[in-house]
Amino acid sequence: MDFMPITPFEPISTDELPSGGEWTGQIKWDGVRMLLYFDGQMTKLINRRRNERTLQYPELTQPQLFCSADSIILDGEIIALSDGKPSFYEIMRRDSARKSSTIAQASQQVAITYMIFDILYLNDKWLTDLPLKERQAALQDVIKPSPHVQLVTNHTDIEGLYKVVLAHELEGIVIKDLNSNYLINGKDKRWQKKKIFKDLFAVVGGVTYRGQIVNSLLLGLYDEFEQLWYIGHAGTGKLTVKDWQQLTRSIQDMGTADRPFRNTPDREKEAVWIEPQIVVKVSYLEWTPNRTLRHPSIQAFMDVSPQDCHMNQT
Repeated sequence: MDFMPITPFEPISTDELPSGGEWTGQIKWDGVRMLLYFDGQMTKLINRRRNERTLQYPELTQPQLFCSADSIILDGEIIALSDGKPSFYEIMRRDSARKSSTIAQASQQVAITYMIFDILYLNDKWLTDLPLKERQAALQDVIKPSPHVQLVTNHTDIEGLYKVVLAHELEGIVIKDLNSNYLINGKDKRWQKKKIFKDLFAVVGGVTYRGQIVNSLLLGLYDEFEQLWYIGHAGTGKLTVKDWQQLTRSIQDMGTADRPFRNTPDREKEAVWIEPQIVVKVSYLEWTPNRTLRHPSIQAFMDVSPQDCHMNQT
């Protein structure tokens, strides 16, 4: 395959819904951003960090079953449902699988859907300079929806869509200019996202125990001087009893006598410090005046460098 992995176009965060112009709203599906590359013979799935995930999603490795193109690059979000709603924790069970046996087991246990919202390349021709509405028309022509592949729908009533998403406690919406071209490795206001809950990646610098099992994580973010600042603790979220047990075993050799945080956590007396190596995705309602997270909850462990856990995420 001759395709070189690219970094996809990213929306910017917004608190206000845009008005005027040709805007369309789409549900922001909470999953894994993924580009599908097909050159007529070989298929590759590459995430937004340009890491390959082809083996993790065998359902998508035969585009001929849902696509009539001879060659194509698609952009979308792979999701997994739990109780009828997208679950980031469930999709991470698929995405984090590495061994063939684990991949096979996860594939049987967690069904996925590729929610396609853009097309960058079609039949030996780049479409990135075309306006979004023309790229969407091309998608309609070549994609045949199936149980594992769906096209993301447009909504002209953006405020109404946001209210529906809010009522159903989904992640948020994405608002796009129908005249926008696709900016590879770009990010600007022609694509905007409005989330219901905020989230970030945080590094774990300490834990607390209930009995012999870890029951909460002390979280931190790095500042511009690479100092780690405590931002709160979380013991709720989507981790299972098995996850807490595995975490307890995995940190046995990570202990340190020195507090890794620049500031003093509010649970310092009961904390056990560990080297800041583990990264988690955390959802939260808002920042408190003390610069800690309000109602943080752990969504999943992340395959992300601790050095990427910076204050500039906020």
